[in-house]
Amino acid sequence: MEYTEHLQHIKELIATLPDSPGVYQYFDKNGTVIYVGKAKKLKRRVSSYFTKYHESAKLRVLVKNIADIKHIVVETEQDALLLENNLIKKYQPRYNSLLKDDKTYPWICVKNEPFPRVISTRRFVRDGSTYFGPYTSTTTLRIMLDLIKQLYPLRSCNQTVCNQTIAQGKHKVCLEYHIGNCLGPCEGFQTEKDYAENISAIKELLRGNMGAVINMLKQKMLALSAEYKFEQAQVVKNKMDKLSEFQSKSTIVSPTIHNVDVFSIIDDENFAYVNFMKVVNGAIVQVHTFEVQKHVDEDRESILFTVINEARERLMSTAFEIIVPIEPEFGFEKVEFTVPVRGDKKKLLDLSQRNALVYRDEKLKRQLNRSPQKRVDRLMETMRSDLRLKEPPVLIEGFDNSNIQGTNPVASCVVFRNGAPSKRDYRHFNIKTVVGANDFASMEEIIYRRYRRQLDEGNPLPQLILIDGGKGQLGAAVSSLTKLGIINRVQVIGIAKRLEELFYPGDPVPLYLDKNSETLKVLQHVRNESHRFGIGFHRDKRSKAFLVSELDSIKGVGDKTKELLMREFKSVEAIKNATFDQLAHHIGDSKAKIVMEYFAEKKRQETL
Repeated sequence: MEYTEHLQHIKELIATLPDSPGVYQYFDKNGTVIYVGKAKKLKRRVSSYFTKYHESAKLRVLVKNIADIKHIVVETEQDALLLENNLIKKYQPRYNSLLKDDKTYPWICVKNEPFPRVISTRRFVRDGSTYFGPYTSTTTLRIMLDLIKQLYPLRSCNQTVCNQTIAQGKHKVCLEYHIGNCLGPCEGFQTEKDYAENISAIKELLRGNMGAVINMLKQKMLALSAEYKFEQAQVVKNKMDKLSEFQSKSTIVSPTIHNVDVFSIIDDENFAYVNFMKVVNGAIVQVHTFEVQKHVDEDRESILFTVINEARERLMSTAFEIIVPIEPEFGFEKVEFTVPVRGDKKKLLDLSQRNALVYRDEKLKRQLNRSPQKRVDRLMETMRSDLRLKEPPVLIEGFDNSNIQGTNPVASCVVFRNGAPSKRDYRHFNIKTVVGANDFASMEEIIYRRYRRQLDEGNPLPQLILIDGGKGQLGAAVSSLTKLGIINRVQVIGIAKRLEELFYPGDPVPLYLDKNSETLKVLQHVRNESHRFGIGFHRDKRSKAFLVSELDSIKGVGDKTKELLMREFKSVEAIKNATFDQLAHHIGDSKAKIVMEYFAEKKRQETL
């Protein structure tokens, strides 16, 4: 029993995972993180662990030991990759074989020194140097460094270069100077001011302000092409393409943010959800959402204060800055509260709030999945309230007419139970009393016929009748319901396609529902189903009428012969194209001659 409950718990968690990028964490029965992974689509990736047989014994053991699943949603795959790296380094999960060592993603570092070097490094040292990245693609990093080297020749030597060593003549220019990769600041051939201007331009490039650089590369590519140096032009084009894809900033990592806590809060009628993120050295290393049951007269600010105080004690946080969505009236000693409105801190706050929303939505989904009837009851009550009905619309019937210039007029009736189609109860109608294209009269006929029969057979009436059309069609339906004496026993509504207006009998002002409301989506589904069902029936009837009338025009060919021809040749077009011998083989020479002469005469008349 315990094992079955465990599987049910896992299924509930997977059923509510989002189809968005993120990082997932697996926990064992002791609450220890045993695996951290990333995914482009969380739901598809996590469910794959439990829906197929795994060849790897290690993977089978991992799946067996999973007792709980948590996840963090992010904006992009790159963010997921970086966050996965941070969490693996923090928790060192047992079943993660990659990224556990001291290796991390590389950065581009502008050193804090006279005549700064621009280098790549995997170590983030807070020594006053400026770091850009990290880069999940080493190819992009190499392209950036190569581009910088081409645009702004810089020194690459490890020796200490400053005004004092230059004055003392301690250094001599090296090969890099002679081949043009360095302008020789070690001997004073390049001033410190000129070098600093290049460094400022490089920093702008690395911050992502590369529009001017791309334009320059484009001009260079065109110039090379004009000189027929196509291979070199292609190299420049490849660099342009890579730079266009490059993004120098990430929501997950910002080297300017160090040792910060982020808290966001959302709430509903009964609960509040506070999401916590811990940022260390610019990277998110911890995420948790607290669920708090609200008490009487407890506002969001007091809940937020309570959770912040508890979280800092429980998680042993020592951050000197806390990012929050609202300015609190309380404070902690030596702690600064920040309410950002833009920039990297605002992005972190938005990401925290998004995780809180996902947590709440998934909790609600799990509750509804455990009790499908609750979901149905909630939908029915919502529709009853939105549509001003006396009782929930458990049974809905929708009607639509279909004809082309009055030919082959038909109608359809679709039935929905508890907000879902009940296709076995769908019905088609052939219009019998109306001649020509008269939608109002056709609607009046089918409504009368439908509910006259329902009354005669003692079948239950629907709580809601939905008419596809405006006031005219609605008035026709009301007329029939009035004749039957049931206008007060059912609610009938018309829905107009253009603006999704809802018309009520006797009310000249239409009702407009929110475009995202569940009620409108159900009504649109009923309307679309009735239209689809009616159009399909009309198309079939029109096709059959065309085939029958075409063969009926041939004098001397009876029903049995027509049936034989259609069974053998499948279509009238195939009969037209058949040879005399092919026709005679099935229906005899005399009738084959009649058919051939008919189609030959018809073709001759068409060409006149």
